[in-house]
Parts: sequence; structure tokens; C-alpha cells
Amino acid sequence: MQAAPTTRTGRRPGRPAARRTHTALAAGLLTAVLALSGCGAADDSGASTDKRAAAPAQRNEAGATAGGAKEDAGGSAAARKPNPSAAAHVIRTASLSVEVKSAPEAAAAARVTAEAAGGLIADEKTEQVDAARASSHVVLRVPQGEYDNVLRELSGTGKLLSRTSTAKDVTDQVVDVESRIASQRTSVARVRKLMDRADELSDVVALEGELSSRQAALESMLAEQASLKDRTALATITLNLSEPKAHGKADAADDKDGPGFLDALSGGWHVFVTVVKWLAMALGAAAPFLAVAAVALVLWRLLRRRGGKAGPDGG
Repeated sequence: MQAAPTTRTGRRPGRPAARRTHTALAAGLLTAVLALSGCGAADDSGASTDKRAAAPAQRNEAGATAGGAKEDAGGSAAARKPNPSAAAHVIRTASLSVEVKSAPEAAAAARVTAEAAGGLIADEKTEQVDAARASSHVVLRVPQGEYDNVLRELSGTGKLLSRTSTAKDVTDQVVDVESRIASQRTSVARVRKLMDRADELSDVVALEGELSSRQAALESMLAEQASLKDRTALATITLNLSEPKAHGKADAADDKDGPGFLDALSGGWHVFVTVVKWLAMALGAAAPFLAVAAVALVLWRLLRRRGGKAGPDGG
């Protein structure tokens, strides 16, 4: 059996084909490795994306566990933003000064008007200014829907002297309080859960103090919410009622026209009564002396008569 012919370099003729085969195989393996690397990179990218998306949630959860008090006190900025579609909350107040014929009667009519509108009288005070005049101070609370009607009706009860009204939008404040209340309730519930799990006495004491503080803050927020609800649900109207001065116009007319016959007659009668009064006083003061003088005069006349009768008989 003859050996295969060789070349000048001493290599067999089939070696180049084998080398090409190995090269193709290596290229295929390299392509497969690159493809697998690309898939792995894509998976790693997706995993990192998921991790980045989950990171804020983990941070929020950690912040809720470690710094719950700070989060509950401040609240979420996004949660406190007012909803454009939410109803507006407005505090309306008005003040009226009206001159009426009878202040007590006008105050009673205002009370009826407020109650008919579904409102109430928050404060009422009536006092006597002088012997002929009285004044009333009434504070009415009426529903927002009846505010304009009641204000118009009260303005027409007499002569309007002054009128002021204000409106304050507190929608942002109402939404903010509601958000803080929700956060504070969650905070209180979280502390209660921690108290149920606490085993050490020191932990229980610390959690009780924290719970008391958070409940006090929650009650303060609830009181603020109730106050806002009351002031936005019912408008406040302050009504001041006064009566005109008696005979003011007649006195002014008399001052312009000057004194008349009746004034002169009244003055003369006053002078006559005054003279009679002084004469009576003078007579009363001199009465004792006049009585003594009268008695002395009578005695003197009696003595004189007796002396006259005794004189002729003796002669």
C-alpha cells in the first residue's frame, strides 16, 4: 500500500479542506455565543428595568416603615393637590345696618326669615338706647344656597344704612386637611399594629407615647375639618337694627320757624306758676311771724278798749 503523495512542505494535500471546516465551525460557535450573550444582555436589561421600576416602591415601603411619622405629618404632595372637578368650598360673610321703626319686631322677623331658609340664629341681643328707642344685634347662619335671598330680604326691612359682604375660597385648605387626616389615620393604625407585636415593656411605653401624640394630632385635624365644614355649609350674616330719633324732624322745623303763640302761652304760664310758687314759699316763711304779730295786735286792741272804758268812770 503506497503512501499518499506529499508537497514540498511535507504536508498532505487534504489539510486545507479540513482547516476550512474547522474555521466554519468556530465561526458558527462564535455566532451562537454572541447571540446567547445578546439574549442575556436583553434579559439583564429587562431585569434591571424591573428593578428600577420596583425601587421606588421598595423605597416608599422602607420610608413608610422607618419614617412613618414624617410622611404622615407632611403627607403626599400629589395627594394634597386639589381636584379640578371637586366642588368649591367658600366661606361667605355679610354685615348689614338697617334703620327700622321697631327693632324688636324687625329682629323677630329676621329670626323667622332665617328659620324659613333652613338656618338658625347664632346670637341675638336687644337693648334700650333711651326712653324712646331700642336697638338689636342679630347673627344669622343660613345655607349657602339661600344666602343671596336672605340677604336681599333683610336689606329691604327698612332703610339700609350700610352693607358689606366677603367670600373666601378655602377649597385648597379643605382638600389638604382631608389628605392629612387620611395619612394620620393610617399612621395611627400602623402604630397600633406595632404595639400588638411589641414584647418589650420599653417598646410598649414608647409606642403608647407615639400613639397618644398621633391621636392628638388627628383630633386636631378633625376639629379643623369640622370647623371648615360648618363655615362653608352655612353663611354668616350680622344684622344691626336701629330706630330713628323720635320727633327729630318736628324739632328741626320748630327751630327754623322760631317761637309761636303756643310757645309764648306756655312760657307765660310757666312764669305765672313760678311766681305763685315763690309767693307761697314767702308766705309760708313769714307765717309764724305774722301769727305772733296778729296775736299781739289783738291783745293791744283789747287792752286799749279796757283802758278807754275805765277812764270816763273814774272822772
